[in-house]
Order: sequence, then C-alpha cells, then structure tokens
Amino acid sequence: MPSLEEELFPSTPGKFKIDRAHTMNRQVHRCFASTSTMFLWALFLIALTASYLSFQSFVDSGSRYFTASWGGIQWEKQVRNSAQIQRSGGKVVLVTGAAGFVGTHVSMALKKRGDGVVGLDNFNNYYDPSLKRARRALLNDHGIMVVEGDLNDAKLLAKLFDVVAFTHVMHLAAQAGVRYAMENPLSYVHSNIAGLVTLLEVCKSANPQPSIVWASSSSVYGLNEKVPFSEADRTDQPASLYAATKKAGEEITHTYNHIYGLSITGLRFFTVYGPWGRPDMAYFSFTRNILQGKPITIYRGKDRVDLARDFTYIDDIVKGCLGSLDTSGKSTGSGGKKRGPAPYRIFNLGNTSPVTVPNLVDILEKHLKVKAKKNFVDMPGNGDVPFTHANISYAQREYGYKPTTDLQTGLKKFVRWYLSYYGYNRGKSVN
Repeated sequence: MPSLEEELFPSTPGKFKIDRAHTMNRQVHRCFASTSTMFLWALFLIALTASYLSFQSFVDSGSRYFTASWGGIQWEKQVRNSAQIQRSGGKVVLVTGAAGFVGTHVSMALKKRGDGVVGLDNFNNYYDPSLKRARRALLNDHGIMVVEGDLNDAKLLAKLFDVVAFTHVMHLAAQAGVRYAMENPLSYVHSNIAGLVTLLEVCKSANPQPSIVWASSSSVYGLNEKVPFSEADRTDQPASLYAATKKAGEEITHTYNHIYGLSITGLRFFTVYGPWGRPDMAYFSFTRNILQGKPITIYRGKDRVDLARDFTYIDDIVKGCLGSLDTSGKSTGSGGKKRGPAPYRIFNLGNTSPVTVPNLVDILEKHLKVKAKKNFVDMPGNGDVPFTHANISYAQREYGYKPTTDLQTGLKKFVRWYLSYYGYNRGKSVN
C-alpha cells in the first residue's frame, strides 16, 4: 500500500489518478498537510538560526579570548618576571608610554640599576610605529616586557595591579605635539585627560597605593613672558590645546592627591632630544631633510626674532625622572581612602641654556657635514611659543638635579645614532 507521502507527492508525475468521489476531502487534507509542513519548517528554520547565532557568539568570544593582547597564565608569568627586583631596596615600577622616547630611556635606566619594570604602550600611529616597536625590541632584549594596551582600558590596568604590587608609577604616556592638536584635538582629551583619570582611579583604589611621577610639560607656561620659567609662575594662559591638557592634568593630579592621598610628582619637560627621539621634533626632521637634500623651514617670531628653546638631553631628563621617583615619598591612602597628607610636587626639568633654532641648525650642519637649505618664515598661530627657559633650582635643591650635556655634545650623539639606525649614503637617508 502506498504511503501518504507517495500519495501526496507521486514519484511518477502524470500517472496519479484522482478519485472524484473524494476530491474535496483530498483537497482539505492536502491544505492541512501543507500548512503543517510549512509550520514545522518554520520552527526548524527558527531553531537553526538561533543555534547559528549562539554558535557564532561562542566563536566570537573564543576568538576574542585567543587573540587578546593580554591575559592568561603565560602572560602573567611574563609580567611577573619583568617586575622582578634585582637589588636590595629596589622598586617595582609601571612605566606607561614605555615604547616612547622618554619611556624607553627611563625603563632602561630603572632596569639597569635593578628595579622591576613593566611597560605599557598603545603603539599609536602619531608617528612611525616601527620606531616604537624597535624600542620595544630593545627593551625586550633587556628583560623588560611592554604590554600593548590603551591607558583608558581600566580592566587591563586593574589586571596589571592585580598581578604585580607596583610601588611606583612612571606615567609618561601622552598624546604629544603642539601643532597636531589642531588636526586631532580629541586624541589629546582621550590620552592626556581621560587616560590620566583612568590611571589615577586604578592607583587610588590599589592597596597599597603606588607613588606617581608623571610627565607634564613646559608648554603649561604658555604666554608667560617672565624668564626663566619658575614653578611658581602663572600657568593659566596656555597657548595650545596640548598645553591646556597638561595644565588640566596638573589640576586633576592635585585633586587626587588631596582627596585620596596619592603621592604625586609632576615633571615639566623642556624640549627633550637625543637618540631614539621623536620624528616630529624639529631637530629630528631637520636631520632627515638635510641628509635628503630637502629644504627645512625655520620659524621666526615677532619682529623676525629667532625662536629659542631650552634643549635638554635625554640622559639629563632620565636623571631628573629617577631623582623624582626616589624622593617621591609614599602615598597615604589605602583602597581609595586617604589616611593623611601625601607629597605633591612639580619640577622643571630643563638645561637652563636656551639656544636659538638657527644655532641648532648650524650644529647639525657641522655634525652631518652637509649644508642645509633654509627657508625662514614667520611663526604661524599654531600654539608654538617664541622661547622656553627653565629655572631648575627647585629640583636642584630637592634631589640634586644637574644637567651636564650641552647641545653640541647631545646633537653629536643623536646624529651618530640616527646614521646607525637609518643609514646614510651620499645625500640619501634611508627611512
């Protein structure tokens, strides 16, 4: 006897005979069967779709887990190894912006003297990330792990503090550059303000709380015309958004010191230069263009006055950073609750010997043995200031800060590094 399926859907079309006596019943039955089948198919498709979405969610979650740049047993082991102290009384320091110019040098100096160091950097593309990754490789060769992550990732920061009991934080991560702020202002708010607050929130809740040293900037002096610049001078007239975010950082850190007992030291850097420097800095771009036979642009201030900067060699900045760290004092809070007043300090770190930009170019020409093609133009209204000059008496008094490298010597060391890193052959610099 043929099955119901065979009757409804014959295997040999055209040979199916209709029984006229049961035509109506068959039509009703077919309609009912067709509707039931469609309903069952609909349920099946819904179940299949739900299963697929559930599986896809699982796959996505697994993918995120396996491709995460941090986390896991092996990652924690690497972080702890990097944080190992190698000297009596050593410190355990989280260095943010560790793959940056100053961050690399400070991390190396800390590790060299036996402190435990863990780095953090987001490797953004403000300038060539390959230079940052080369610095990271250098640090890795010296046993320093640089975690790749964003300063605004509170979970990552909390995890780092969970894995390692940091005694100090050297906060050097920031969106740098005065002129770039006119192109991408939100990046400065994201890094220099929001990122700073995220870090401070994690630090104030840590138990024990670390002492914090962080990079402010000489840019906070803005339109101040009193020289040399002293920490007691006005800093309420910033000339750029970058300067404004650094000034905001000083106010924010003061608040966290006052409310939560965090020991905080701010460092106002004055035009840092040297090997492994930032390509967006004038001395770096001048070197590149001079070697490539390209003209360089030299800005002049009002009434054609030459711009001058208090150029400070990286080794002197490092000495200032470590001196600030060593004398920072302890935070007095615990778990976000203040138990007493904690140190709050701000220091200028400069060379105290401003040099004009044309003089800088003359020194580069001497070391490069190549004459520059110079274009002199008026300084645009982009936030730059005509001069900087540091009064460093406070840092000298507090921990004996004393810069020892003049611009002639410092640029010679930079040029030697530049030629060894990028290569140079008859007017062509390999970048």
